[in-house]
Amino acid sequence: MKKIIGLLFILLSLSSYSQDTLYHSRTFTVTDNAVYEGEYEAVALSSNEIKSNYESAFRPGVKRIIKFKFSINGLDNERPPSQDHFVEIIPENDEFITPVFTYGESDLEEIDFPDDNEIYLENTNNVSVLFRLDMRKVLNEMESSGFYQTFDGSIIRKNDFEGIYIAGEEYPLTWNFSDLPNHEEYKLNDVNNDSIYEVKINFLVNPDRPIDENGYSHWTLTEDLSSYPNFSSSNLILSALYNLSLEELIQNIRPDSTFMAGAKWPGVWTRDISYSTLLSLALLNPEIAMKSLLAKVRNNRIIQDTGTGGSWPVSTDRMTWVLAAWEIYVVTGDKDWLDKSYQIINNSTATDIKSIVDNQTGLFYGESSFLDWREQSYPAWMDPKDIYMSMNLGTNIVHYQTYNILQQMAVILKKPAEEFQRMATTLKNTLNAYFWIAEKGYYGQYIYGRNYKVLSQRSESLGEALSVLFDVANEYQQRKIIENTPLLNYGIPCFFPQISDIPSYHNNGIWPFVQSFWTWAAAKTGNSKVVNHGLASITRTAALFLSNKENFVASTGNYLGTEINSDRQLWSVAGNLAMFYRIIFGMNFEPDGLHFKPMIPESYHGQYELQNYRYRAANLNITVEGYGNEIDSFFVDNILASEHKISSDLAGNHSIRIKLSNASPHSSINIVKNHFTPSIENFEFDGDELDWDDIDEDPVYIVFRNGKVYRVIKDSDIEIPEWEKSVEFQVKAVDKNGYSSFLSEPVWIKMDQNYLIFQPDKFSNKSHTAYEGFTGDGYCPLTSQQNIKVNFTVSIEKSGFYSIDFRYANGNGPINTENKCAIRTMRIDDSNIGTIVLPQRGLHQWTNWGYSNSLKVHLSEGKHTIELNYNAHNQNMNIVENVAFLDHLRLRLLKTN
Repeated sequence: MKKIIGLLFILLSLSSYSQDTLYHSRTFTVTDNAVYEGEYEAVALSSNEIKSNYESAFRPGVKRIIKFKFSINGLDNERPPSQDHFVEIIPENDEFITPVFTYGESDLEEIDFPDDNEIYLENTNNVSVLFRLDMRKVLNEMESSGFYQTFDGSIIRKNDFEGIYIAGEEYPLTWNFSDLPNHEEYKLNDVNNDSIYEVKINFLVNPDRPIDENGYSHWTLTEDLSSYPNFSSSNLILSALYNLSLEELIQNIRPDSTFMAGAKWPGVWTRDISYSTLLSLALLNPEIAMKSLLAKVRNNRIIQDTGTGGSWPVSTDRMTWVLAAWEIYVVTGDKDWLDKSYQIINNSTATDIKSIVDNQTGLFYGESSFLDWREQSYPAWMDPKDIYMSMNLGTNIVHYQTYNILQQMAVILKKPAEEFQRMATTLKNTLNAYFWIAEKGYYGQYIYGRNYKVLSQRSESLGEALSVLFDVANEYQQRKIIENTPLLNYGIPCFFPQISDIPSYHNNGIWPFVQSFWTWAAAKTGNSKVVNHGLASITRTAALFLSNKENFVASTGNYLGTEINSDRQLWSVAGNLAMFYRIIFGMNFEPDGLHFKPMIPESYHGQYELQNYRYRAANLNITVEGYGNEIDSFFVDNILASEHKISSDLAGNHSIRIKLSNASPHSSINIVKNHFTPSIENFEFDGDELDWDDIDEDPVYIVFRNGKVYRVIKDSDIEIPEWEKSVEFQVKAVDKNGYSSFLSEPVWIKMDQNYLIFQPDKFSNKSHTAYEGFTGDGYCPLTSQQNIKVNFTVSIEKSGFYSIDFRYANGNGPINTENKCAIRTMRIDDSNIGTIVLPQRGLHQWTNWGYSNSLKVHLSEGKHTIELNYNAHNQNMNIVENVAFLDHLRLRLLKTN
């Protein structure tokens, strides 16, 4: 019944206006002046005003059901992902006291979830909720054993306990666990010394925007846009959203004349400013974009912002800066900027080559670009050292384009360019060899594992888009990628399929800036169906939400329900504006000039004008007429031109008029139902067989042996022959729809017979009292001044291939933020072998011991000296603190000669 009412609402609304439909689906409709979705609408009243009655354009009240978790020391360590607490708010005098929850245990009361129309409390007042938590079990275990063991086996020692916090999805709560210790208002306290902790949270009803008497929230232009180009068209909704986006761009300029990342993110972030500059900021405000980029340079090198395990080299996409730097140059022609940025890039790549290149494949290690929240896009077993050793599609494409750009810069600056060209060509060929999945028609997500790597079959949307835009894919592959990559009703998800039991953010999330890159890529291939779908996704969200939000839930289209969100997110703003400049006007900047190749879907036919666009010394008025992606005629100052571009040395006032051929080539699109894959739990070897928890979805299991398919079975266990030794096994589940889980954590067969443990030979300031959990007679403190060279003498009885890693602790920061990953270089018998990363394992968690990444080497029989050194290229992004505690070295025999 609700769907029928919604459809009638759309039909009545459409009949009340003289409208052209730009996009229509069973989910929502975009017309030339409005967006309709069920009972909701956003209507452009003019180019300077939009009204919306969407449920999330304002806050109608306090939610009846509050979803939350508790946290020790700002970590997500109470219960497994998605196993949250719920409480139904039944206030008296605008106050409510919860039942007493027990840390780590499920709720005693079942919640009767309300219908959609009963989500919010009927009253319109703010509500104070007193949350109560029983910590006796945790504190008793700490007192009796000296530690508390969390659901995932992590140890929190008594001396490391610093506080208990609350996290949640309803404002002012947040799921940003690592930030909780920075906010006293989230901390619970034992007021009565009875181990029952309490915190009072005030839930506010105040709307984000005023609401008129008809239930509409309004955006009205308040900023002066006269210094920016003016856009106009017969499609009023586009004109209004162009102005809304320009206004939010202005509002994102900080007092120091740099761009903030968004309303909730006041800082300048490397990847945010870089992707935003590439999308449109270089075209609109290159001076502020340039200053923002320079704010992300230190010691003449590009800064990697905070990321998994303490930033670089676990997160390695700082080279997005290069894409932005080059775009500023081709837009402005500024030779001083070219020279300065070339030096910065050259210095940064020199460090990367020594630290993050896989010697076997030539691919670059590191985290997915922008998908820097570990559990959101990686299997649960992968910790930061595993992510460091993975090789991601999008991140590697960024590195490819870095060397492509360096080659072009070097040629212009008359510097040697051959090595950069060789690097780019080699990396492009390697990407196609390792990532292309011919049967799917797109690239895989990332290569992951430990000693034996496997390609994840998921699509990775940003990487797919960049592969088209930067020509990593050939023309055939580009068409296939755009036609075959899975899309959802509301847009393109960050990756597909989704991960079960993980909240929405990157997982089950659509990010408008990724949608913009994807739509830009689709326009390059001339796929009008995918372009129309992409333009509709961007138009829908900005209009209904009355802001360029950070992200929204892929399965609902709502921004409520995501882990973190922000208004006027910089790259969402830049992505919206890119739809005008990159798609409608088809602008592409090269060293020789400004090239044009518009892409207008047939339903968008009409005339589009851009006045007073400043390109170098020229001031341009640009008009595009018709539809399609083929230019019928191209006029400069009413003179027919043979090329669809203007020269970089053009000066003065000029008009450009582009007529399209009004022909749409055949195109196809792959819109699918959203899907969540199963996960493998409790995969282990019990002496003669591998077994794991069965998945209740009638799956097929694929068992991998040393990275290759070993068996395909229906049962959740498999007997392992006695002769199997030093073998790594994994398993994945394929559900009835053909979608695969991630591979399980690798399990080694009979690995206890192949371990060798070695303590450091000698080192200064041996420690053995301050922190517990080490295995020898003390641990070795590593700093940038102390123990910069640590030796191990090892005796090898059997020649063969070994994996080497190191047991360590790093309590300088949480797993998902900060920039204090410790880094060292390993040498064997005077030969450099590779980089050892010792990522952060939790803020102040110096008794949380674990292993570094492993390096595979061949060792002959006899004695060898293994060194762990601190070299100049091991400097991390923090510069000052590069600290870890070293326990021992571990050798594992993989294969004898």
